[in-house]
Amino acid sequence: MTDNEHRETTRRKPLLQAAQEEMTKFERKENEFRKKDRDERASELRLPLNEIKVH
Repeated sequence: MTDNEHRETTRRKPLLQAAQEEMTKFERKENEFRKKDRDERASELRLPLNEIKVH
């Protein structure tokens, strides 16, 4: 690995890590939103969500 390639990799690593952390935060919020939305719709329809296996 040349010195230039090493610098590029070193510079990209923190950016990649930050992007992955942001994606993880987004996915967690999205999952929470979907669960909340699913629960709200189930309560409106009076569905027994605990008895139904939801993936």
